[in-house]
Order: sequence, then C-alpha cells, then structure tokens
Amino acid sequence: MLLPILLVLASGMCHAVWSMFTKRSLNKSIFLWSIMMVSTVLLLPALLIELWTQPLAAGAYALLLLSVALQALYSWLLSITYEMGDLSQIYPVMRGTSTLLIPLIGVIFLKESLSVYGWIGICCMLGGFAVLSGIGARRSLPVSSAPGTPLGYYTPILMALCVGLCTTCYVFVDKLNLQHMSPLALLEVTNIGFVAGLTPAVLRSRKLLEEWRRNKFTILLGSVLNPGSYLLFLFALQQAPLAHISPLREIGTIFATLLGVLLLKERQGLRRMICSIVIFCGILLIGIWG
Repeated sequence: MLLPILLVLASGMCHAVWSMFTKRSLNKSIFLWSIMMVSTVLLLPALLIELWTQPLAAGAYALLLLSVALQALYSWLLSITYEMGDLSQIYPVMRGTSTLLIPLIGVIFLKESLSVYGWIGICCMLGGFAVLSGIGARRSLPVSSAPGTPLGYYTPILMALCVGLCTTCYVFVDKLNLQHMSPLALLEVTNIGFVAGLTPAVLRSRKLLEEWRRNKFTILLGSVLNPGSYLLFLFALQQAPLAHISPLREIGTIFATLLGVLLLKERQGLRRMICSIVIFCGILLIGIWG
C-alpha cells in the first residue's frame, strides 16, 4: 500500500503547483489550454496505437465519450473559477467536494470499504475544508466577486463546488475506464476532453501569443505537471481501492494553501495554515488506518 500512497502524494503536490501557475497567468483559459495541448499532441500516437491493436466494445467507447464530456465541462468550469477568489480559498472547496463523495461512491457502488478511522479522517478533512474556504464569512471572500454579480460574494465558492462535483464524476468514470485501457491511453482521452472544453474560449480571446510570451517557461513546466499529476493518480488507482487513496490526493490542499499564502501573498495566512494542519491529520488517519 506504500507505493500507491506515495504516488498520490506526489500527484497532489504536482496539482497544487500547476494550479498556482494558473492563478498567476494572464488568461486562465489560454494557460490551461496551452499546458494541456503539449501532452495531448505527444500522447495521441499512444492512444491511437492502443485502440488499433486492442479494439474496445461499444459500451467501453461510450464510457470514453462520457469521460471526454466530463473533462470538457471540468476545464471550462476550472478556468472560470480560477478567475475568482484566492487560490487558498477556492482550491480547498474544489478538492474537498470529491473527498466526501468519492469514498461514498466507492463504498456504495464499487463494494469498497473504509474503517472507522477512515471516516473520522474524512470528517477532519471536511471540517478543515469548510473553515479554510471561508464559507459563512463574507469578509474572507475576494473583492473580484462583487455583491452586484449573481449570488454576490458566494459566486467563487459555488463555482468551486461545481468543479468538485465534476471531479467526482470523472474520477468515478475513469475508474471504470481503467478496466478497458491503460492509464497512459486514458490520460490522452481526458486530455482531449480538457482541451476541447477550452478551445472556444481560446479562439475568442486571440491572446495566445501574448500568454506564451509572458509565461512560456511556466507553461512548459505546467505541461509536465498537469497531466503528470493525473497520470500518477491513475497508476495509484490501479493498485489500491478508490475509497482509500482518493482522499489522500487532497494533500494538495495543504500545498496550495502554503503556495497561496507564501508566494501569492493571500490573506488570512495563519487561519488557513492551521486548517491545513487539521486536514493533514485527517489525511494521516485515512492513509495509515483508513
């Protein structure tokens, strides 16, 4: 069980770093599209070869199309959400939503199990996520979400919840897809969906060259970290139950909080760091005794 845990922890770290890069970018849609396009082009031959040599049943292709659609929706929601709120505010909500739902899906539908300590750990994590996100505290929400906008100050939180729900859905679908294809080929399928969801916004913006001139180095680094984070998670998913390892990936919340407070100079640093300690305790409970 040690190897899947290490893979998931590395996945969480990579996810937090490229998320910070996205938050610092000029145009979120273009930045996300760019870092995914590099790996999408490179991995396309691997997907085509696998589908040619190992044809899938019609039902398996339907699941792949569902994964593509969910990834397209996810990328569109993600780009909008990163325009709102602090990284240390919206990231916990985006990641925390699936922390509760994915173990429940694993237990109910995939016949997996969690110990009492595992459920206590999830409660610790969710409690930390709730306080860290600033729900119920209007003053903690960013100025960018003005009262005159739909749903006022709570728009970033609601958008982050939508991202979390979408994450829950595509992880569950990809768990089923791994029964029919390799993690590398499945990663390419998700890449195609991700890029497709952002392509209309990129075409409308006409600022692709400007983004590359300003952030070409972080785009290239993000093009490794973004697909790499999910590939590590897919490999871990092959070796351990979904309900056990999926919450561990949320250690990225701790990394993202530290990056947001220390590098992006976001507010409420002490409060958010304390919440990160509570979340880490929950992660230990799940990873060691879950």
